[in-house]
Amino acid sequence: MENNQDKIYTYKNLIVWQRSVELAVEIYSLTSFFPKEELYGLVSQMRRSAISISSNIAEGRCRSSKKDCLHFLRIAYGPGAELETQITIAKKLSKTKDINYSKAEDKLFEVMKMLNVMIRKLNIN
Repeated sequence: MENNQDKIYTYKNLIVWQRSVELAVEIYSLTSFFPKEELYGLVSQMRRSAISISSNIAEGRCRSSKKDCLHFLRIAYGPGAELETQITIAKKLSKTKDINYSKAEDKLFEVMKMLNVMIRKLNIN
């Protein structure tokens, strides 16, 4: 029988990391509806931004100091803002304005809120 002391806590245990991976998957699904001419434009940018969030959370969690972890959580916040901007632009373009962005926006809002809380708590301690 496994007890809690035997568990290894990694970035995969972080709910914010799990939600950011879900966000990336949602962005891949969402951008599959974009026109082919956006493959190297918005599609590529949005996918890279989404992947960058979870990647930086993982890297920060694997760092040895709280200061380094905080640094990478702040870095993860940046691509979140980029993704929010890219969604805003996509919603205004004639070829992508009719796509439903609500699920991606909800997931992004949740991840950004969680990152904000983590950053604030690590900054205080």
